[in-house]
Amino acid sequence: MKLRVSLVVLLLANAAYFLWARGDLAGFGLAPAGLSEREPQRMARQIHPEWLQLRKDAKPASTAP
Repeated sequence: MKLRVSLVVLLLANAAYFLWARGDLAGFGLAPAGLSEREPQRMARQIHPEWLQLRKDAKPASTAP
């Protein structure tokens, strides 16, 4: 009986975390902070991220010496 109750509690906790992480509980005032709110120091350290360019003709970096 204890195992069954523990399993139900864990499943409910997992479902609650899933809903919270997706933002489905925002109507109840329970929502995770956005990325910019959680780590403002990382956003402040970025230097011209709009200058980043992806090139198709660039060779991939070699990992083996």
